[in-house]
Amino acid sequence: MDKKNTAFLKRPGVQTILASVLCAVLGIIMGYIILLFMNPEHATEGMVAILKNFFKFSGKPQQLMYYLGSTLVKSVPVILCAEAILFAYKAGLFNIGAAGQYTIGILVSLYTSLALGWNWFFCVLAAVLAGALWGALCGFFKAFCNVNEVIAGIMLNWIGLYLCNIILSNETCMNTTKSETYDIAAKNPSGVLPGFLQGVFGNNQYMSIAVPITILVAIIILVVLNMTTFGYELKATGHNKEAAKYAGMNAKRNIILTLAISGAISGLAASLYYLTSIEHFKIASSVPGMGFSGIAVAFLGGLHPIGTIVAGLFVEYITLGGQYLNTNYFNPQVADLMIAIIIYLCGFVLFFKSILNKPRKKSLDANKNNKVASGVTAKKEV
Repeated sequence: MDKKNTAFLKRPGVQTILASVLCAVLGIIMGYIILLFMNPEHATEGMVAILKNFFKFSGKPQQLMYYLGSTLVKSVPVILCAEAILFAYKAGLFNIGAAGQYTIGILVSLYTSLALGWNWFFCVLAAVLAGALWGALCGFFKAFCNVNEVIAGIMLNWIGLYLCNIILSNETCMNTTKSETYDIAAKNPSGVLPGFLQGVFGNNQYMSIAVPITILVAIIILVVLNMTTFGYELKATGHNKEAAKYAGMNAKRNIILTLAISGAISGLAASLYYLTSIEHFKIASSVPGMGFSGIAVAFLGGLHPIGTIVAGLFVEYITLGGQYLNTNYFNPQVADLMIAIIIYLCGFVLFFKSILNKPRKKSLDANKNNKVASGVTAKKEV
């Protein structure tokens, strides 16, 4: 029975889940310790408020489903950015430029909707193409100029942000009195994404097809990476570019293509979020955090497309849970601090997995005894 349990724990998928759960639990425990330092008397009450979140409305099913729908919608961008980073990482590339590709997606989706009055489908398509182009640009520098994709990505992040600020500050897109873009639902109703099960989710007007599209994208990534020749080529190029080239694969093309697809997913993330009209863009002084949060979500999800969905929902759930903290005793940003700790702990996922893979002392002694016994037997035979 012990051998069966050991074999079960040695499975990569099981180890990834255990390591990710451990990161989340440690983050919550450390968050609770911080609450104890801030206000010991109300620490337990505060942690319960964060973890309970919108389930405090369990006695009001309509309201509960409404907030559940909003959480799902707000999880879409961070999940898709994580999927974009995961896709590139599986191909051996670290796409830190996902934040810039996401920003370009915001720019193009909002400009085509508010300034040009396009239908939602063409707005989404334009954002996807723009994100792909921004990602391909990073891939071009990597493939032909030997510029590290991290450096190229960071530079393009800021260029994308400034372009977004400049273009969307135009009066056709931005309400200058409020310093935020116009409400799409009011200015261009055809630019809003079609609804999805809005009646089920408490008539939540923001619940859209973005949610099923996100799940579909994750499934497509899973299939492409693990069940297609194209996915194998990308992963082979990422593991060893020279070996892939020797095998007849076009390494430069694969690098550009990988970052273009990753950028397209990031652009899709932006369009599926902002075209719900749940949030308006404001002039920003820093790059949107979705691209960076996506890195942590990808690792917390074990670099698995489906695991990333669960991790993204968890991160967004804890983040939104901070809104229910009693502000008389705590700052709502405590929830963000908890997420930051969990994100930091994500860097130890491989460390936790190495602990699980560490051979037990008994098994080492047994192997040693077997070797000694086999050596003695060999001498006798001689």
